Amino acid sequence: MTKSTGWNLDNSYQRLPGFFYSRVSPTAVKAPSLIRLNESLAKELGLNIEELRQSPDIFAGNQLPQGSIPIAQAYAGHQFANFTMLGDGRAILLGEQITPTKKRVDIQLKGSGKTPYSRGGDGRAALGPMLREYIMSEAMHGLKIPTNRSLAVATTGESVQREVDFPGAIVTRVSASHLRVGTFQYARQWGTSEDLQALADYAIDRHFPHIKEDDNRYLSLLKEVSKRQADLIAKWQLVGFIHGVMNTDNMTISGETIDYGPCAFLNTYDKSTVFSSIDIQGRYAYGNQPDIGGWNLARFAEAILILIDDDEQKAIPLAKAVIEEYVALYDQNYLNGMRKKLGIFNENEDDAVLIRRLLDLMEQHKADFTNTFRALTLDQFDNNIRLFQSKAFTQWYQQWQDRLEGQKKESKEQIQQLMRDHNPSIIPRNHRVEEAIEAAVNEGDYDVMDQLLAVLSNPYAYIADQEAYSIVPPDSDDNYQTFCGT
Repeated sequence: MTKSTGWNLDNSYQRLPGFFYSRVSPTAVKAPSLIRLNESLAKELGLNIEELRQSPDIFAGNQLPQGSIPIAQAYAGHQFANFTMLGDGRAILLGEQITPTKKRVDIQLKGSGKTPYSRGGDGRAALGPMLREYIMSEAMHGLKIPTNRSLAVATTGESVQREVDFPGAIVTRVSASHLRVGTFQYARQWGTSEDLQALADYAIDRHFPHIKEDDNRYLSLLKEVSKRQADLIAKWQLVGFIHGVMNTDNMTISGETIDYGPCAFLNTYDKSTVFSSIDIQGRYAYGNQPDIGGWNLARFAEAILILIDDDEQKAIPLAKAVIEEYVALYDQNYLNGMRKKLGIFNENEDDAVLIRRLLDLMEQHKADFTNTFRALTLDQFDNNIRLFQSKAFTQWYQQWQDRLEGQKKESKEQIQQLMRDHNPSIIPRNHRVEEAIEAAVNEGDYDVMDQLLAVLSNPYAYIADQEAYSIVPPDSDDNYQTFCGT
């Protein structure tokens, strides 16, 4: 069945060889109910909000939007460094919405039933993890970090069995694409060179059309992906975001954050912080994320070496140079971002030392990451905080003030505005996210979630409504764990 609500779907991915996907329809559910609709996003997509409210069947997979030819995408991935065949085990791509501004975005249902890639799974999702995805992706959007977004969450009227039975749900995800590092690994491992080239050309057409005429467009593709990964991961580090599962199948070549499973935000600044219950060795700890980004980029480079040059021995040094440049790109993005967090407009060779000294003090005194920069922004310091009691911080603060005074061109107001623009007043604190999810799942109360989303929509506002959400929990997330939801 189809239902028109402003959908303007194309299916360009299906013009790739059939090797890259399987045709599959969502599994119908018993009693769909639309519990959350992202109206601002729906408007951007050119959709009819009033009709969408009356269309729970579309968001639950019982009906298809007009123009949809649903598929599950095939891909592979290094999961905790172990390579394996994967694919959309519980997600179905409905198609690509062409927005009123001619932007092309994927529309995907997550939790919509079994696919040929389910690997023994049920293809379903529980309500809690789908609400987490909605909250976290919208929070990242508010933080101005490239991300997929959530258009809607629908309950299914059915139970999903995990450790116990949970209410089932489906989230509708919107992203620039779902082309992953693992998609290219899949093509290289099990496809032909023609398959791999078709995928690379599709990626260039969709995301990097400006490199189509380059002398070596596939080397240019590697460079573009490197730039986006360096930019994305620097943005993660600058707000204390921990993805939790940076497998190559979870890293897009578009540079968007996807797959909000065991993700969380730092409270106490500690580079070794891990929240994911499955990351036993700490591979994806906060401090490891930049290096893992480079590791994933190397796997992407390996996958497309034969496109960069027919002679892989000639392609290797070309690719290696790009991967080495990733390190410099990341460092520069991170350093520039930290300068802005400290109100620094120009560059000084001593800035890296100033920044590192602050971070070392924060780690030594177990300071809260977000609230430390919030205090610096407001120039207001709680004397009960250990960091602010220390003589070393007082010395650092004077060095910082000397650095700011040396800028001369920028006023105090301009400096503070730069800091406000780059230091969020609030983040989705882990205890607040859990509070919202528990109220919704256990009590059917979505007010807590709505209030949280409202303040997270502009985390740089520094308004009174955000004050309560800046408070750190007493235990500061000791023993806090997040889970994949599968």
